[in-house]
Amino acid sequence: MSVVDFPESSSRFHVRKPPDRSRVDACPGALQTHPAADGAVARIRVPGGVLTAAQLRELGAAATSLGSGVVELTSRANVQVRGLNAEGETAFAARMAAAGLLPSATHERVRNILASPMAGLDGRGLIEVAPLVRELDEALCSRPALAGLPGRFLFALDDGRGDLPALKADLTFVPIPAPAGGEPVEGALLLAGEDHGVRLAPTQAVSAMMAAAEAFLAERTAQNSTAWRMAELDDGPARIATHLGGSARVGTPAHADGPTGSGEHGPVPVVSPDVPSSPPLGLVHRPARGAVPGPGERAVPRVALVVMPPLGRLTGAQARALATAAQAGDGEIRLTPWRGAVVPGVSGADAESWLSRLAATGLVTDPASPWTGVTACTGRPGCAKSLSDVQADAASIAHIQATTARAPGAGVLRVHWAGCERRCGRPAGQAVLVVATGDGYRVDAGGRSLHCEDIEETTAAVTAARQVAGTSRRSGA
Repeated sequence: MSVVDFPESSSRFHVRKPPDRSRVDACPGALQTHPAADGAVARIRVPGGVLTAAQLRELGAAATSLGSGVVELTSRANVQVRGLNAEGETAFAARMAAAGLLPSATHERVRNILASPMAGLDGRGLIEVAPLVRELDEALCSRPALAGLPGRFLFALDDGRGDLPALKADLTFVPIPAPAGGEPVEGALLLAGEDHGVRLAPTQAVSAMMAAAEAFLAERTAQNSTAWRMAELDDGPARIATHLGGSARVGTPAHADGPTGSGEHGPVPVVSPDVPSSPPLGLVHRPARGAVPGPGERAVPRVALVVMPPLGRLTGAQARALATAAQAGDGEIRLTPWRGAVVPGVSGADAESWLSRLAATGLVTDPASPWTGVTACTGRPGCAKSLSDVQADAASIAHIQATTARAPGAGVLRVHWAGCERRCGRPAGQAVLVVATGDGYRVDAGGRSLHCEDIEETTAAVTAARQVAGTSRRSGA
């Protein structure tokens, strides 16, 4: 098969079964870990994806001394560490608490809060989301009943650029652009990624989200449901919108192309259809603002470094390098839901040097790298349910592409490798799925499936599927 020949009508598209929610929610935390073949898995929630340099350094050190030596970035901008033994579990939780990463023992698993990772860094957002992240986290932890939320219930705060709605969080606040570039006066609260006409001011976003989360729990009880996500309830988003009638204005739902506000000349789209899903790797320059330099002074531009660890797995050395770079900037690292990392506030004069140092540790800094957009579940040997060592096979394809000039390049779909039909860690939105079958891999893309028996055939199918499906998405097909 040639690399440009992903068939239009291969096998029947594989249909996934609805999620089984009959079992207890085992989503791990730092105190409630998850047993795996390679030891316990502990997950730390990172509201807004923001870590201080000291926190990331401690995470890397704890992963090295107590676990597998790797800090895994998740699709919710959280982190997890594998390979903990019984003593290591206790020690890890204690170290995370000391680092300020475990502020609530009762609510540790429900602090799932996404935020636009480039907010305030490139001039494209409408509001500052950092204060809303802090307010939402404090409000969430202050309500005892919300400790009962499932560990997968997800909040998202978009700064107005529209990078988060496609992730279909249970609750997403998106500011609405005002006509003629004015300040946003209201925003849309999306329910399970859908617009049900809920409109409210940014100052009301947190209280409305709290009301919606409580309504989810009440509706789940009323339906005698074990749902983990709002979309799993019978008519869940619409019912939650009805609950919000007293705390937010509920209007007419917007059209399918995105939530809208009411501008002077008609609906104003909140989400642009061509918004990239993740920030570009490399350097992102912050627009100049503030005081004008005085005589003899020179303005020093500030730059954000955007990198990605292969397969979202940070080694201890890479964590230390990122922490050191952050100390030269604003002192923080922002994790992204695309398993990348942003280091804001680095001096423009030193940015290229810092980017080179990070690349030297193995972090991906080039958008054309074959690692770009590639993720994988744990696979063998860490997961007993996996049918293959998916991380090794994904690395094999990246090596083949890097040495044969067959890298997919920028602008194509993400690809996710899964060791079984559960497809853990699958990214939201469109993606090429490479699922282990026991006798090879099945490549799912664009409503079609193809079975591949060896790594060479899988390489060709994945490369072709990313290009074909990516082209279809950009052309609107």
